[in-house]
Amino acid sequence: MSSTPTHATPPAIAFIGGGNMASALIGGLVRAGHAPASILAIDPGDAARQALQASFGVRVQPAADAGLAGAGLVVWAVKPQLFAEAAAPCAALVGGALQLSVMAGIRSDAIAHAIGQAPAAARIVRSMPNTPALIGRGIAGLYATPAVTAAERHQIEQVLAPTGQTLWVDQEADLDAVTALSGSGPAYVFYMVEAMVAAATQMGLSPAQGKRLALATFDGATALAAQSDEPVATLRERVTSKGGTTHAGLESLRADGVADAIGRAVRAAQQRARELGDQFGG
Repeated sequence: MSSTPTHATPPAIAFIGGGNMASALIGGLVRAGHAPASILAIDPGDAARQALQASFGVRVQPAADAGLAGAGLVVWAVKPQLFAEAAAPCAALVGGALQLSVMAGIRSDAIAHAIGQAPAAARIVRSMPNTPALIGRGIAGLYATPAVTAAERHQIEQVLAPTGQTLWVDQEADLDAVTALSGSGPAYVFYMVEAMVAAATQMGLSPAQGKRLALATFDGATALAAQSDEPVATLRERVTSKGGTTHAGLESLRADGVADAIGRAVRAAQQRARELGDQFGG
């Protein structure tokens, strides 16, 4: 199986790219009640198409054709470096659709030009999701061009709802900060968990015990912070008795400049996001 037959009825939603993020969104849409036949995924990879059709029963194609015309929403889910190549055969077919991009680094002006639209008139929403979206626990930063209506913003929120939370920003440049903080953020957390597990083994615990303790601690602490109206600093202070174990650990972190190091790391990621925007979609 390489593709499904072309349907006379245009898809309600067409995905350009069928990787992990597309799969997460398509799965959420189907679970939310969208008819699989109303969703089209275009991907040149046989394995990606087969997985999407087997898992969700959606329409799949290896390349764009006239069946793409008339889609109400087009979701761009290809790697940034492949966007220009992927957009070329689609441009004449998708110009009238609402556009949702989950690609890092491709700015809205570049998307508008690629589909033959004037940037001022193009209806484009850029989304910066993160990998916990794959289990419905993500958060996506969103930016909409001025031509996107309130109803269309709501539509995008509904599409992304199964993957987790959404947060709108007013300036497109703010997506670079979102990328640095939440887009790259899961890797920072994993890095800290790795370090905690390593410390656990040095103290005599098994790797499995260290991993379980570290993950449960992150899960519980973030859940507590999310449910509390108090500042995170207040929650930290409540755990920290002067002269106690937590105080000793935090003093070591302060002496090593960990807070400053985290700030530098996030700013480095933000700068790289800007550079990618310049490279792929200035």
